[in-house]
Amino acid sequence: MKIALAQINPTVGDFTGNTKKILEFAARAEEQGAELVVFPELSVCGYPPADFLEKNAFVERAVQAVHEIATWTSAAGRPALLVGSVMHAASQVGKRVSNVAVLLSEGKTSFVQQKMLLPFYDVFDEQRYFEPATSQSLATVAGQPVAITICEDAWNDKDFWPRQLYPVDPVNALMQQWQADATRLDQYPRLILNISASPFCEGKPAVRQRMLAAIAQRHRAFVLLVNQVGGNDGLVFDGSSLLLDPSGKVVARAACFAEDLVITDVPATVEVARDPCDEIAEVWQALVLGTRDYVRKCGFSKVLVGLSGGIDSALVAAVAVEALGAENVIGIGMPSEYSSLGSIEDARKLARNLGVRFELLPIHDIFGQFQKVLEPLFAGTAFGLAEENLQSRIRGTLLMAVSNKFGALVLTTGNKSEMSVGYCTLYGDMVGALAVIGDVYKTRVYQLAHYANRSGEVIPQNTIEKPPSAELRPGQQDTDSLPPYEVLDPILVAYVEKFCSAEQIAREQNVDPALVRSVLKLVEQSEYKRQQAAPVLKVTQKSFGTGRRFPIAVKVQV
Repeated sequence: MKIALAQINPTVGDFTGNTKKILEFAARAEEQGAELVVFPELSVCGYPPADFLEKNAFVERAVQAVHEIATWTSAAGRPALLVGSVMHAASQVGKRVSNVAVLLSEGKTSFVQQKMLLPFYDVFDEQRYFEPATSQSLATVAGQPVAITICEDAWNDKDFWPRQLYPVDPVNALMQQWQADATRLDQYPRLILNISASPFCEGKPAVRQRMLAAIAQRHRAFVLLVNQVGGNDGLVFDGSSLLLDPSGKVVARAACFAEDLVITDVPATVEVARDPCDEIAEVWQALVLGTRDYVRKCGFSKVLVGLSGGIDSALVAAVAVEALGAENVIGIGMPSEYSSLGSIEDARKLARNLGVRFELLPIHDIFGQFQKVLEPLFAGTAFGLAEENLQSRIRGTLLMAVSNKFGALVLTTGNKSEMSVGYCTLYGDMVGALAVIGDVYKTRVYQLAHYANRSGEVIPQNTIEKPPSAELRPGQQDTDSLPPYEVLDPILVAYVEKFCSAEQIAREQNVDPALVRSVLKLVEQSEYKRQQAAPVLKVTQKSFGTGRRFPIAVKVQV
């Protein structure tokens, strides 16, 4: 059977646009002789739809869109389409909506497979909305049997994972059905289809491939996964759709972080696999795609970046230019009396290298006016955190004024190390619509800066080499308040992402326990800031936002 992997970028709630895209890809696949075109999970309505699923009109529109797509298949000789959608649950008890894979052929729905395993961890909350399937069955496409699964249904293989999250394995159950009727069915190649909306994090594409290879080998089956691509809020979907043969070998691979249509045969006779991306390239592409889709799907085209001359804002600007084009990025320099001439020149040079518009809005006089107004109240106190944060908040106010005037979204420039320990200012440098590198540790920022310069200098070398500083007081450096990032970041990874204790971190990293506890205390004290932060593009296993939920008013011993 000739199958098309239709790796598309849907938008949540855009039923007209998503339906049009599905039919366009279907028509292209038809021209290339496909008998079946496979689309991602919830491709009709977009993933994740969240509380839109509580609206009956949303579900009804999804059902209507499926009917529209089915009509396309009524013409003679057209391929069958497998699309992901939501439907009203059949049961009168439980949740009202089901996550389904719908097989459309000859103008009608020929088969529906309901998702059985509903993830409720990290960024997932599908048990909040969907009614799980109680059973599943094999489908028939073009006269051939296939096992259809939806995303998480393939992520519970007891031979791959050290601990199963669910008591059932849908893939294994479907293959047991095949085995029970092996006399009739084994004349066909064993084929497992999985439609997915599997969000990206560092290393996940490789894990996903190894897991699918284990399934292919265990069941002696071809395994085909079609994954959504694109950004939706803080989630980025990498695509990386695959076909593996029964030995676990990849015989077809769609692009990473881009829409793609791949036509392949099952059983596969020709290897057409693309090479996967390396890890740094994956993170870079995830940030670019996430930024582009966030801005455009929110109805904007232009962005603002406050350029301080530091490496964080430089990286965000470089990502924005690749995502949106230099003509859609505006850099705003806002030097104070504590900004070095070198930093101002670094910001100018970055803007020249990127080809973006650069405007200078000095804040010295504004800062002076604020100090004058506050002088009676602040009399007798030393220059300190209040004055430092005031500079940051002046900059935030200016950025938002320019944003309002020209309709450009502000991109925040704080990294994950800073957000972890609260080394950031509410209503100051945290002002903005999207935290582009809010899930990127400082040490990774430097790696990505070098990647940005892979074809020539984009980020000035001086920006990369100089000691990091907020430049809010004379001679300030980050190490005045924090351990060196080479020490800080491993502590944060262990605590934020792996939930290690202070004792374990100190022992395993050979770090002073007092230092570890001081860092962890900063993390716990800064939760109120993070919960007021802009959405963060997720690129690690545990990002700040919906996937990491902690109360603010707590008393925690670290």
